[in-house]
Amino acid sequence: MRRSHAFAKCIICNSGNINLKDVQEEVSRGNDIVRVPVKVLVCDSCGERYYERITLKRLEDLEEKILNSTFFILNIYLID
Repeated sequence: MRRSHAFAKCIICNSGNINLKDVQEEVSRGNDIVRVPVKVLVCDSCGERYYERITLKRLEDLEEKILNSTFFILNIYLID
């Protein structure tokens, strides 16, 4: 899903082309990498990402759980 957010301008390149996109955030634990799918605003010109506070909080909580876990994780889905 792509929605234009004409009200926003990128703080890095000043472009007005910022859209909602599906991206993958990575959390590392040792040699393992966990990829977490999330929807965030992304500048089409430079790639800068903009996160809602709730998304950041969920990612931080998930990262803490992953780093403190003693089991192997296969799939994680962050649900809004």
